[in-house]
Amino acid sequence: QVQLVESGGGLVQAGGSRRLSCQSSVSLFSLSAMNWYRQAPGKQRELVARVTTGGTTDYADSVKGRFTISRENVKNSVDLQMSSLKPEDTAVYSCKVVFVGKSYWGEGTQVTVAS
Repeated sequence: QVQLVESGGGLVQAGGSRRLSCQSSVSLFSLSAMNWYRQAPGKQRELVARVTTGGTTDYADSVKGRFTISRENVKNSVDLQMSSLKPEDTAVYSCKVVFVGKSYWGEGTQVTVAS
């Protein structure tokens, strides 16, 4: 069983930055995948960024060059640094991890970007 708690959401002005954190109850070294997703009102959930246990990262085209996902092994957290935010980045951001072949989700944190 894995518990995930996201934090860092809030209201930010367009062009600003925000750092999200996903705190895991188990060591990151136990996880086979670590991902950030988002879901905007009326839209399907989309994969924003992912990082493998080996540190390889991948991003949605819409956030490349603006978002950075990182593993904070000491803190057991997976962070998402978001910069140059746009109103279309407004969404509930959730992290998902895979532990022993099973997926676990956090409850999500709201990010609202004001124009």
